Amino acid sequence: MRDVAIIGVSQTKFGELWDISFRDLVTEAGLKAVADADIEGAEIEAMFVGNMTAGLFVQQEHIASLIADHAGLTPMPCTRVEAACASGGLALRSGIMAVASGYHDIVISAGVEKMTDVVDPTPAIATASDQEWEAQQGVTFPSLYAMIAKRHMHQYGTTREQLAMFSVINHKNGALNPLAQFPMEITVDQVLNSSRVADPLRLLDCSPVTDGAAAVILCPAEDARKYTDTPIYVKASAQASGTIALHDRRDITTIDSSVHAARTAYDMAGLEPKDIQAVEVHDCFSINGLLAIEDLGFVEKGQAGPAVEDGITQRDGKIPVNPSGGLKSRGHPLGATGIAQTAEMVWQLRGEAGKRQIDGIEVGMTHNIGGTGGTAAVHIFGR
Repeated sequence: MRDVAIIGVSQTKFGELWDISFRDLVTEAGLKAVADADIEGAEIEAMFVGNMTAGLFVQQEHIASLIADHAGLTPMPCTRVEAACASGGLALRSGIMAVASGYHDIVISAGVEKMTDVVDPTPAIATASDQEWEAQQGVTFPSLYAMIAKRHMHQYGTTREQLAMFSVINHKNGALNPLAQFPMEITVDQVLNSSRVADPLRLLDCSPVTDGAAAVILCPAEDARKYTDTPIYVKASAQASGTIALHDRRDITTIDSSVHAARTAYDMAGLEPKDIQAVEVHDCFSINGLLAIEDLGFVEKGQAGPAVEDGITQRDGKIPVNPSGGLKSRGHPLGATGIAQTAEMVWQLRGEAGKRQIDGIEVGMTHNIGGTGGTAAVHIFGR
């Protein structure tokens, strides 16, 4: 197996992008990544695109062909990868495996979602849950995560204010990200007084409905410096599965797929949680951000609330979390999220993150999950 490097990344602006189509979004991201890598499109040998549900959001399936066609990359093989909100992370992993195996040399992994083209995105998003036992019974993703939050609060004493702090820190970072959907700061009081969505979760605990795309260019590590002076190396790529429905879990306050994927990634990289200097976690709701820093091993189980309150997840804290603003502030275009996380980590490791730059970062991690944890992808990157 060959080592793999990232030589180019990009992300479109995230938000309610009424004036740009699905196909134009992913093409924009791809072209910007190609320019960042300083390569020709003809050098790309394969593409993997993460997308959760274009069929429901924009009434378009067969998007692999659509994208290759619209980008002028036919007959290059293009493959759609779907794993709910972890589609981007798995598209990245698919590209990494294609290069590592020697099957391809230069690959683009991308992610895209156009979520605002429907009046109500809730039914489409609910397809990431168990249809028979959850969605058809009226359960939505806010209510699923609200149950998790209630149990975590009961079991570990996590407070409503601690949940709010996670969103506040995300927005503090996102305010420095020009590509973020909501680049503004918020306060704990604003979170607590925002509209109730599913108790105890409020509107400002929840990631938004987002349009956007992102892309990453991969090549063998041995060839990376032919293209860039700042290659970023893939130290680990791991994936794990969990139950799709909450009622099958041994403990709904732990995302077992995150735990197993993280352990695999640490073993693959020969690292421990203390070696990670920044992490992009999948905080579709504030409670999931707290679960992530526990499940990835940065704090003991049940201690995420006090840890966030103490400031360890701030950009200058012990483990900076979501320097991009995370899903809450940067936005969450489902299939693009895992790739956007990677783009942020690459910018951080290159020292190109502008005002949100973390000083001296050498090793970073991304964490992307599908649904309530039915799928998890964890990656570790280094300079």
